Amino acid sequence: MLLKTFGWSFGLTIAGLIAAFVYDGPKAFLITAILVVLEVSLSFDNAVVNARVLERMSPYWQRLFLTVGMLVAVFGMRLVFPLLVVGATAHISPWRAWQLALERGDAETPGSYGYLLHHAHASIAAFGGVFLLMIFLDFLIDEQKELHWLGPIERAFQRLGLLDKAGVMIALAALVGFTAVYREHAEQVLVSGLIGLLSYLLVNGAAAWFENAAGDEEPTVSRNGVVLATGKAAFSLFIYLQVLDASFSFDGVIGAFAITSDPLVIALGLGIGAFYVRSLTVLLVRKGTLGELVFLEHGAHWAIGALAVLLLVSIEHQVPEVITGLVGVGFIGAALVASLRRNRLHPA
Repeated sequence: MLLKTFGWSFGLTIAGLIAAFVYDGPKAFLITAILVVLEVSLSFDNAVVNARVLERMSPYWQRLFLTVGMLVAVFGMRLVFPLLVVGATAHISPWRAWQLALERGDAETPGSYGYLLHHAHASIAAFGGVFLLMIFLDFLIDEQKELHWLGPIERAFQRLGLLDKAGVMIALAALVGFTAVYREHAEQVLVSGLIGLLSYLLVNGAAAWFENAAGDEEPTVSRNGVVLATGKAAFSLFIYLQVLDASFSFDGVIGAFAITSDPLVIALGLGIGAFYVRSLTVLLVRKGTLGELVFLEHGAHWAIGALAVLLLVSIEHQVPEVITGLVGVGFIGAALVASLRRNRLHPA
């Protein structure tokens, strides 16, 4: 199963590293390898959350997620999206942004691609931070959730579910707080944060609408008895996964520019890493890992909450990528240990 699941990732790694070496020699080869590790370490929680959504989709849509969705993740978020952000914030065309990117100016050179992307960080972090914060809050406040990992804290948040739109109110309060503190970037933070909140509400609203619209369709049932989404419902989940991946990719893209400003090397390294995250997602689904390790999803969402806070903090304070990666791995590692301990105490 390992080779079947990770075969494409292994093959792409070999091809990508060879392409990097041909493109710019040993230096590009080494940087690409580092970026692969960076992307995987920062996105393990992404794989866990993706797996929970993906296991609700039919095999056809799962394959689409690994093919078409992969193209969106690699070329859309790791290559095209930074160009669009730079173009929008610097008031230049994406083509001009691409030309600046190929000039390979570092992030300290005024007017360079890396410099312009660095100055767009406040907008990117506010959007991604609020979007991820909503994912975290909706998971904690879910009134139907019966199993708790960090019991007292999670039960306290769950009681907030009695208050309508509690997650939205908490996210708005956090956004207002960060806007008040970060006066230098107040307008960017407020506007981008509101767009992030609106995007989350739109994606979730569309998912609910599509699921209701697909209510009359013939359901597909998995071998485990789970009703799988097809048609419009599956399409909504597919879009949700793409937006989710986009939010998770922000810290990786920004962190990559601390290592290199070459957009092709960044797309290669982060793209290969994204393939590993996709393969890991499929492995979790096929092995039913989330059903066996019941706290793993909790740990992933706590990691998402921590990432959301770190993104918002990074608007005016530099947060090393190693800290971001270790926090996420720490939450998931603790959840894994707690799950194994629970299985040992309650084998049934």
